[in-house]
Amino acid sequence: MDPLRHPPTTARPLLRHLLLLLSALALIALAAETRAEQRDADPVRAMARAARPLADLRHLERAVGAATVVGVGEATHGSSEFFTAKHRLFRHLVEHRGFTTYALEANWSTGLRLNDYVLHGRGDPRALMREEFQESYLIWHTREHLDLIRWMRRHNLRHPERPVQFMGNDLAYAGPRLFDAVTAHVARHHPRLLPEVERRYRASRPTGGVHETIRARLALPLGERRAMARDVRAVLDLLERLHTGADARRHAFVLHHARAIVQNATEFAYDLDDPGQVGEAMRYRDRIMAENTLWWQRQTGHRILVSAHNGHIRLKTSDPAHHPVVQGTYLREAIGADYVAVGFTFGRGSFNALDLTDPGESLGTFRVGPPAPGSHEHTLERVSPRDYVLDLRTAPAAARDWLAVERPARDIGNAWPAEPVPLRLLGSYDVLVHLHRVRAAHRL
Repeated sequence: MDPLRHPPTTARPLLRHLLLLLSALALIALAAETRAEQRDADPVRAMARAARPLADLRHLERAVGAATVVGVGEATHGSSEFFTAKHRLFRHLVEHRGFTTYALEANWSTGLRLNDYVLHGRGDPRALMREEFQESYLIWHTREHLDLIRWMRRHNLRHPERPVQFMGNDLAYAGPRLFDAVTAHVARHHPRLLPEVERRYRASRPTGGVHETIRARLALPLGERRAMARDVRAVLDLLERLHTGADARRHAFVLHHARAIVQNATEFAYDLDDPGQVGEAMRYRDRIMAENTLWWQRQTGHRILVSAHNGHIRLKTSDPAHHPVVQGTYLREAIGADYVAVGFTFGRGSFNALDLTDPGESLGTFRVGPPAPGSHEHTLERVSPRDYVLDLRTAPAAARDWLAVERPARDIGNAWPAEPVPLRLLGSYDVLVHLHRVRAAHRL
């Protein structure tokens, strides 16, 4: 008799217990496997495994990688933590990755004035900011930006061999410095053309500050604004055909100053009372922001951090009708993976913004509470108790599936109230930074 096939009667109860035990262990293993699969399918758990603490900037540094241009956004234009986080990141990238330019969503001529202080100590940064950060740019007139600019100057005093620089890539105001640079260049190298250049520049040259100039331009009839754009374009066309004895770099900068004057005039040549034209004006503005950034990068060879609102640095628009193509799209199309987009979200807190319920649109401080169920932020709040970084390109499948779904997201610019926008986080940003609480920036 085969004892295995025909066990003794006394052994049968033991075998039954053994079989029951094996069955129970199999059920336990199956349940554990099911729970593991459920955990893997839970987007919060998946994101929690991939999230890294923002406190250690090496995680964000690794996400930046070898990119030459890094767009870093903000979910409001007026919260301190967004500003200080990107300032910390810039300092870290300067020290560890060789970054040398901080580009702000500010006017080209504003950037030149602040860069004079950063590089050479010319002027008082607080006074420069008061003069330049007006109108929509009033939102930058904060202690946080002053701290950044002063740090950049201190860095350059300590490290003159590798100075950092400040630039503005926007176009709403063309300061007198640009006109002076072009006319001085023409007077030096082509004096016979100076009367013609001065004539064509006369209507566009600002005679007041940023606020007065922008308001006066908007008050002009559309035909007059378009004539001004034609005049300044004629000067640029003339300069581009001329050959001068100036060194190539100086000549390139003078040409770009003339180009910035044209950019400003072209923006005001759109009919801003026509909703369709407003969309085209926004498309033009974002294209120019990208072009100015790339021009600077190619001229200097610098690695650049671009600071702007989420809506400008993301890879695709959230509002095709009013904002057809954004700066981040143009940058990705132009330089591919050399551009990395870092977006910000937040749970609750306060911010500065222009009050749209006030006829004078004064700058006020506003607060929002916990995010609404169904929004991106409502789920992102549960990922980690700490502020964190999430690289969307390498997130687990369950996280990417969740991130690929369109949901409401906060998108607060320089004005309030503002409605959430429908957004797919995956494809909009390469990297996401989530802050649990933010506070209004400190206004100067």
